[in-house]
Amino acid sequence: MTEQTADTAPEAGLDKTFDPARIEAKWYAHWEEGGLFRPERPDAAPFTIVNPPPNVTGSLHIGHALDNTLQDVVIRYERLRGKDALWVVGTDHAGIATQMVVERQLEASQDKRTNYSREAFIEKVWDWKAESGGTITGQLRRLGCSMDWSREQFTMDPHFTRAVVKVFVDLHRQGLIYRDKRLVNWDPKLKTAISDLEVETRETNGSFWHFKYPLSDGSGHIMVATTRPETMLADMAVAVNPADERYKPLLERGATVTLPITGREIPIVADEHADPELGSGAVKITPGHDFNDFEVGKRAGFKAADMLNMLDAEAKVQQTADGLIPHEFIGMDRFDARKRVVEILDEDGLLDKVEDRVIATPYGDRGGVVIEPWLTDQWYVDAATLAKPAIEAVRTGQIEIVPKTWEKTYFNWMENIQPWCVSRQLWWGHRIPAWFSEDGEIFVAETEEEAQAQAGNKKLARDEDVLDTWFSSALWPFATLGWPDADAPLVAKHYPNDLLVSGFDILFFWDARMAMQGIHFMKEVPWKRLYLHGLVRAADGQKMSKSKGNVVDPLGLIDQYGADALRFFMTAMESQGRDVKMDEKRVEGYRNFATKLWNAARFCQSNGIGASTSLAAPVATSAVNRWIIGEVVETVAALDKAMADLRFDAAANAIYHFVWNQFCDWYIELIKGQFDEETKAVAGWVLDQILVMLHPFMPFVTEELWSKMGTRENELIVARWPEPGAKVDPAAKLEVEWLIALVGNLRGAKSELGISPGARLTAYLPEPSEATRAIIGRNATAVDRLARLDAIRFEPAPEGAAMQVGAGDAMLAIPLGGVIDIAAEKARLEKARGASIKERDSLAKRLDNPAFVEKAKPEAIEKARADHAAHAAEAERLGAALARLG
Repeated sequence: MTEQTADTAPEAGLDKTFDPARIEAKWYAHWEEGGLFRPERPDAAPFTIVNPPPNVTGSLHIGHALDNTLQDVVIRYERLRGKDALWVVGTDHAGIATQMVVERQLEASQDKRTNYSREAFIEKVWDWKAESGGTITGQLRRLGCSMDWSREQFTMDPHFTRAVVKVFVDLHRQGLIYRDKRLVNWDPKLKTAISDLEVETRETNGSFWHFKYPLSDGSGHIMVATTRPETMLADMAVAVNPADERYKPLLERGATVTLPITGREIPIVADEHADPELGSGAVKITPGHDFNDFEVGKRAGFKAADMLNMLDAEAKVQQTADGLIPHEFIGMDRFDARKRVVEILDEDGLLDKVEDRVIATPYGDRGGVVIEPWLTDQWYVDAATLAKPAIEAVRTGQIEIVPKTWEKTYFNWMENIQPWCVSRQLWWGHRIPAWFSEDGEIFVAETEEEAQAQAGNKKLARDEDVLDTWFSSALWPFATLGWPDADAPLVAKHYPNDLLVSGFDILFFWDARMAMQGIHFMKEVPWKRLYLHGLVRAADGQKMSKSKGNVVDPLGLIDQYGADALRFFMTAMESQGRDVKMDEKRVEGYRNFATKLWNAARFCQSNGIGASTSLAAPVATSAVNRWIIGEVVETVAALDKAMADLRFDAAANAIYHFVWNQFCDWYIELIKGQFDEETKAVAGWVLDQILVMLHPFMPFVTEELWSKMGTRENELIVARWPEPGAKVDPAAKLEVEWLIALVGNLRGAKSELGISPGARLTAYLPEPSEATRAIIGRNATAVDRLARLDAIRFEPAPEGAAMQVGAGDAMLAIPLGGVIDIAAEKARLEKARGASIKERDSLAKRLDNPAFVEKAKPEAIEKARADHAAHAAEAERLGAALARLG
């Protein structure tokens, strides 16, 4: 353990005000420098999580704040429970994103990547990483993430690269990685293939052109329609449904079409892809530039190598293999070619009509340009084969997905998974370990020397492409632990991981692929449980985006309210299966919660209450001390159950209500003026249990209070989770809850009736039960001080208006004569209640009106519902107040 520094010594005392900024940087540095995020616990049971590695280019956004807060809550909880808690941390090299950042820097100085050799450019990327690549790791520290920074990982580190290369080579030898000519999503701006998951579909205004394709025998034409007229330059067929009676004669006689512009003669083929109910029922087929057409083309007998490709890497028109595209189109941008094709067909009388359409258009999520289906040679993983064991692992419970509702989505995607294109046309990344001979033969090996040994005296050139970033990050749960080294001790102890916390939006990008690779190479699942959380949305429920101007900066919230407040908000609002709605007022409220605990600790300190020396609960004789110990027991149990169930909201709410209600609002109130040695011992012990239980959620304020309440053997971060060694005392619970009910209900009644909180009253309770009589007898001082009752008389109340206040099995009558003007108070309450009822009923009618519900904005409907509920509650409250007056 590390020694406490002078400024954190307990004798320094607590500052009058809670200042998050002052304590956060101090404690984080103390923990990290002291090695407290991963203390030496060689004999302890392991608990392991790996963080989803953020892009090295990234900055902390609100989604990172949620994801990493949840992980830190878990790892701090398990560390306190004595586990060898390892939270693997690192960053992803982020191939496309990082290369874009460095290229933009070059462009800003009138330079460009192609002015450099590959090696020189990669050196510039490493220089950028050294200078600017640590932004997000510093921000994770500000959030309080207790990661094992001593083993920080990077997906381009030498040991990790060795793992990536081995996986590629092994999969290739096993026939699970292969090279194939297929259509890919091609980003013409970045000049690389991207995965389906990296394509954004946007609705754009476009057109639907209907063209006449002349039959080659001159007997007429066939009508086709398209949103991409330029692709007709590479059309290879027209498809019709085999059951479509209109086209059976054409199919029977083997009719063909002669394409306008190119003059290419193409067949009319039968295929179920053509829907007789849509348009003319005939579909133009461009297998080299459309995913559906590619499959139709294969069924029609076209080999991928023979499919026509009319675009180059920049989506400019190039000559097809048959040389039939007119020279004027060569080098033309695809969208300019679109206009020119339409002009020519219109001039030739072959344009039938044009319809305006809203078209679902694919865009690259990085390059931001329209994606082009492009026929090219790429490397593919046989994902369908790798997916089978990963599907079975979830079906058999080897992997538990929480919430369980995500299983259906997981199965649907995995059971229909397509070959995974893993090659990217970039310079930054893991270069594919494949070498080509001049005659086209491919040699895959871990090193160039091994490849050359396979090739003999053939001259080799290495593949220029790199691997998809997700290929390397799929190895994160085991490559970060030292695999493939045979003597890696962390692999033996910490694989499989215990838990993965992930946003649902990377279930397929990352989680499923880790499951596939982990099971295949390690013969065990990568983690036992997968927790999928939702998105953090704007307060009105909309998705956050820069264009909407509703993005929330978590660092700004930390600056304003402290990391503890933001963390607690994230945890308390994380309810399984639901998104988190951003609410800055709640963040502020949780800062106030930390302040309330701070003030409670100052109160304790000022009354001689300090650090406890006992893990077990002290001996207690008074009811209030026996009660609060029981409340600790119940709170520990509630927290343990919530954490076992991964109910972060339930865990946060359990400790919140215990601290705010039971400890601060009631226990401290009840013990004021009664600071005997027993009470000091119990209060100090309870405060310690609070600090330990709250630490995973609010690490900074709890560590500061822990250090200032007395001399400690160690820091709170490595303390022991509560073991009260006590039980709930039913008699004490009944007694204290009776007092709380009496005081709380009496204060509420006074507020409803406009009676001063300090007004002293007399209560009457004829024929109380023996238990109630005994409680009142033992707590006369508390009744006098907290309930502001001069007496509770065991006799009927005098005639006249009185309010009724319940506590346990008792209903006390409290005369109001001379306290308030009964008639005036009734009139005030009736008027206010009438106004609330009127508003309630008016809102109910509006909400029952279908026209309002269908046409109003969602936020207007939500406000109307909230207002209706508020007025209904107010009417009920005022009705209860009137009932009290009789």
